[in-house]
Amino acid sequence: MAMNKKFLPLFLLALPFGVEGVELPDIISDNAVLQQNSQAKLWGWAEPGKTVTVTPSWGDGKAYTAKADSKNGRWEVSVATPAASFTPQSIRFDDGTAPVSIGNLLIGEVWFCSGQSNMEMPLRGFWCQPVEGAAQAIAYSGKYPGIRVATVPKKAAYTPQERVEGKWQLSKPENAADFSALAYFFATSLTDMLDVPVGIISCAYGGSKVEGWMPKEKLDTYTGWDMAKEENDPAINEWERIGVMYNAMLRPVVGYTVKGFLWNQGESNVGRHNEYPSHQRDMVEIWRNEWGNQDLPFYFVELPGWKYGDGEETAAAYFRECQHRAAEMIPNSGIVCTSDLVYPHELEDIHASKKREIGERLAFMAASRTYGLPGIPHTYPSYKSVELNGPTALLRFNNADAGLNPNMNLPGFEVAGADKVFYPATATEDWNERTVTVSSDKVKDIKAVRYCFKNFAVGRMKDMYGMPLIPFRTDDWDDAKRAPVTENPQD
Repeated sequence: MAMNKKFLPLFLLALPFGVEGVELPDIISDNAVLQQNSQAKLWGWAEPGKTVTVTPSWGDGKAYTAKADSKNGRWEVSVATPAASFTPQSIRFDDGTAPVSIGNLLIGEVWFCSGQSNMEMPLRGFWCQPVEGAAQAIAYSGKYPGIRVATVPKKAAYTPQERVEGKWQLSKPENAADFSALAYFFATSLTDMLDVPVGIISCAYGGSKVEGWMPKEKLDTYTGWDMAKEENDPAINEWERIGVMYNAMLRPVVGYTVKGFLWNQGESNVGRHNEYPSHQRDMVEIWRNEWGNQDLPFYFVELPGWKYGDGEETAAAYFRECQHRAAEMIPNSGIVCTSDLVYPHELEDIHASKKREIGERLAFMAASRTYGLPGIPHTYPSYKSVELNGPTALLRFNNADAGLNPNMNLPGFEVAGADKVFYPATATEDWNERTVTVSSDKVKDIKAVRYCFKNFAVGRMKDMYGMPLIPFRTDDWDDAKRAPVTENPQD
């Protein structure tokens, strides 16, 4: 089958090449962070058949050996790592001819961060799209010498690759502007809580679908997804192609020992929400298999508010609902709610500026669920039940034992009758019972209630820790409509 010329150089990278001395991938370089208390996987290339001796600076001089493959010269070894420390370490790799060493290594916690543009978005922002607090984060980045970031460049290929660029960078102003903003804020929050070095592998591609991060073998089982057909269609943009990020970006760094995965993606899959939970579940299972650990946590981010066509429509709301369904389907996973982290003026900006709060919420989830730190707020109030009483509806919630706020004039609710037309609702909270009653003079017999269930809505309901109420609907209607309203008195 002919290869699309656009991808030919990447294909050639996979061809055999000669190796003289020990060569290491970029991900195993100076300034790296290795996962503490693990069998850290290290690999590289040497002359086929050569024995490579790997000697870390810790462990009382204990050395590890591996034999380079007789065909391609690849070798790999697992090295026992100690507890986390800010003390610099080094590793020597010797094949008997041309040894190499890497230094200024730290032992700590390593997280793999992937997805599309809202994960990729650097602290310096995108064109005319800023990250809130970027100047301060960059200016003070030198306060976190234990944070290191390896950024995998955007690549695409139709065959699995062996190598990709992306060396480890120190946290300091001259580097930080190019760090993934979300991942960096996760790292600063986590290191503040754990007081250990934190390594971030940023491997994201703006516009990519979840199917872009999966292998052809799985994609071939999906109805309506044809990787071979896309390969020969020059009209398809690189970022829209499936399988190619998996081959060119993920495969070359697979197995680098990590504590878990962070994922911020979904915009490019809006409109295909029904299949998304199973596809995301499959991706996570594949990744965990690739890393050889089915227990690796997978924490991800709720789809941001954006117009997605018309801000009043609900395609994105359906997608968010299915994201939460995916969190229920995938073992050891969790989703952070972001309904409150948009400004009204960001209706037409798919890259919302509040990345610090998202990074912090992911860190809170990891601190509580992965590291077992007690008392860290990491849950969100959510819909529990509704009691329909003609012109009123009574709502109860999970994770809201202390109530919700604001206490009066609660915004964001809508109600509908049997005609399935939704109108803005007045909502009041019973502070003693921690319930919310909604009503509208437009609906005499309420059959359904929705909260922030639209493409773009600024969620203002929160618990006492400031954690937002997850958008919800009490119905299962796919043909509902929203009454034309010029002004919502509660917004």
